[in-house]
Parts: sequence; structure tokens; C-alpha cells
Amino acid sequence: MSFDDLGLIDPLLRAVREEGYHTPTPIQRLAIPPALAGRDVLGIAQTGTGKTAAFALPILQGLVRGAPDGAPRPGRRPIRVLILTPTRELATQIGDAFAVYGRHLSVRHTVVFGGVGQGGQERALRAGVDVLVACPGRLLDLLSQGLVDLRSLGVFVLDEADRMLDMGFLPDVRRVVRVLPSARQTMFFSATMPPDIQQLADGLLRDPARVEATPVATAAETVGQALYFVEKGDKRMLLAHLLRDPSLARVLVFSRTKHGADRVVKDLAREGFSAQAIHGNKSQNNRERALDGFRGGSVRVLVATDIAARGIDVDGVTHVVNFDLPNVAETYVHRIGRTGRAGARGEALSFCDQEEREYLRDIERLLKRHVPRVESHPHRSPLAPPPPTVLGAQAHGRGPPRPVHHDNTRDTPRNGPRPPAASMPHPGGRSDRHRPAPRALSLNEAERRGQAMRNQKPGG
Repeated sequence: MSFDDLGLIDPLLRAVREEGYHTPTPIQRLAIPPALAGRDVLGIAQTGTGKTAAFALPILQGLVRGAPDGAPRPGRRPIRVLILTPTRELATQIGDAFAVYGRHLSVRHTVVFGGVGQGGQERALRAGVDVLVACPGRLLDLLSQGLVDLRSLGVFVLDEADRMLDMGFLPDVRRVVRVLPSARQTMFFSATMPPDIQQLADGLLRDPARVEATPVATAAETVGQALYFVEKGDKRMLLAHLLRDPSLARVLVFSRTKHGADRVVKDLAREGFSAQAIHGNKSQNNRERALDGFRGGSVRVLVATDIAARGIDVDGVTHVVNFDLPNVAETYVHRIGRTGRAGARGEALSFCDQEEREYLRDIERLLKRHVPRVESHPHRSPLAPPPPTVLGAQAHGRGPPRPVHHDNTRDTPRNGPRPPAASMPHPGGRSDRHRPAPRALSLNEAERRGQAMRNQKPGG
């Protein structure tokens, strides 16, 4: 199937071709036809599957249905589409997608989020927009000030619904939904469907077309995985060791805390590696500069907390490094989905210290297989457990997980050849001494009990 088979109008097909896309992804192939027909859509898809285009293309076509040539409509434009998303980065990327796919149309869009002054956002809204992309907090602020009118709304998209739950946004989402017209088309996208999200979907959707591109909570087939047992204080030296391999060309590193992310950046800078951090305590301008540097190649390593796990859409991420294992197993899947996208091969390297063994067990239980261990590396923990026994999918005869090849990390003896002194890790470095994250909680428990992930302040 090609995009020509989906019933899209010529201005959209031209824009898609100009971006170099010819074959729709599974979520696009499944979601676009019912969305074009005006049906509600429940889409289950993890990041990197092309779901933004799955709702952006039919929305754009619906907006110009009465004017196929994209001719401007007279008069002030009411908001006809609302897309609600959890983070500033994701909102910006969705706005960029509408600009790209709608380049041959006259559709106007704007993006609103917190953390920046609202003057420019007010001016765009007063001028009139067809599509509003928003984070919940800023949208509610603008609604309370009478600057947003949703009475003419025809389409509502809730993106990354389970992430909304993770970040404590469900009450805000429900407040927004209460002011929407009941006669509307709703599209609802989530990577997982925990009970609270299923309940929310049931209340929002009417006879939806359910489309599922990837089984819930499974790792992408194009991502190789490897696990390094390492003492907590040796993690930074192991990371510097791995980064001496030039094949780690564009690396996204995940830290469990904001303080930890900043500490990793400082340690890498001392070793001569270009790195920037992105998390909730950074200003919007700092975050955008870091992302621009990462996209442009001047920043080789981007260190992020989980607020960025689904908000960073950068082509060509060669490696994801879990400097700290996440304390919610599903987050592991979302993190490693930042690489191996659009059919490209990617690698996910995870560090595990003594305090994180329980998190590892939860992750492997979710994956139904063991993450392949790297048994020989210069900072291997002396307390590393023996090779694992058969688990999950392997027990059902599917064979061991595929090995991940990193020659420079596997066979370098501790006293073997060393790189030049300028690139050596500092011998006496100390690790982060923040308290370990709490034991892994379910997503429902997380919302009720205010688990650590919700302390990461969102941008909306």
C-alpha cells in the first residue's frame, strides 16, 4: 500500500512525497481511513510508529474538504481542532508536523504551552487559528482568561494518554473535556491501556475504530538491547568508556532525576564529550537550544529525564543509554523507542547497579525475556549475578535474545591498552548520592500516591 491508496487529496500527497515518504506505517494505514470517514479512533501505538501523521493528515483533509485547492476561507477562523499533548517538546513537534504536511494548504495552527510568556500565543489566537496544539496547564489558563473559544470545535485529539496519567494530568484533561462540544470526532492515542486510561477512553469515544500497530509494552524489533552490571559509582566511567566508540554517534542518555542528569553532563564535559541536559527545571529556551544542538550534531549526547522519553523526535539516534533503570517497567519500552525508528537499527544499553535489580526484574517480566548481558567490560560489578536461566518467551522455545555487538566494550581487559590521557575518566569520581527511587509502582498507584516520576514538572 502507498499513500495514494489512502484517499488523501493531492496537496497532502505532494507534501508527504516531498518529505521522502512513500509507504504508510501500520498505524497510518490502519487509522487514516476511519479518521477520514469521520469515525472516532482509538489508536494503540508506541512512539516512533508515525502516529502524528496518522491523525494530522486526515485532520488537514477534513479542514479543507469544502475547498480542495486549499483556498483561504474568508472571515476570522474559529478553533476547529484541539490536540492535547503532555509536554512542550511533543506539542512543538506536532505543530511542526502540521506545518510540514499542510504546506500546500491554507490551514493555520498554533502551539500553546507553559514556561514561556503568553503574549505571542495570545496574538496568534486573536488572529484566528484552525488547529490548536496545547499542553493542559497553559490551555486551562487561556480558557480561564477567555482567550480560547472551543464552541466551534469539530475534532479533539488526546495524544500520549498514558503519559498524561504518568504526569498527573488526568484531572486537567477531564476539565478540558467538560468544555468541549459533545458533537465532535475524537481520536485517542496511547502506548498502553492501564485501567484508568481505558476508563477515560470509554467516556470519550463513541463506537471507535480500534487500531493497534504494535503490541502493548513490547520493545521495537529494530532495537538491540544490552545490559551492563556496574556499581553505582562506576556508571559515569562506564559511560565515558562506551562513548569512546565512534559508532555511538548520537546518544540519548536517561537519568532518573534532574540532579542526576545535570551531574552526568558535568562528568561528560570533564571527559571532553559534548553533552547537554533536558528536563523540567530547564527553561524553554535552554531546552530548545539543547534539542537543536542534538539534532544538528553539535551536541553528541543528550541527557534526559523521563519527561523527554516521548517528547524527543530526533532522526538518527544511534543509541539510548539507561544510565539509571526506570522504576516503572513500561517506561523502559518508551525510552528505548527513541532509537531504531523508521526501520533503522538502534541499540539500547542499560546500566544496572545493586539497588536497581528489582527494577530489572520488572522490566524483564514485562518483556517476557532477559535483556542480553555484557559479561566482559572494564567496570563490571564484582557482585554481578550469574547468567540468567530461561525466562518467558525463551521458555516457550523462541530462543535466546539476539546478542548486541560492541567489540570495544566486551573484550577490553581492565589493565589492557588505554586511550590517551585527555579522554580518560577521572579516577576518583563520585556517583550521585541522591536517595534511590522508590520501588516500582503501577500507573494507578503512581497517580494516587504521587510517585517519583510525577515530581518531574511538566512544561504544560
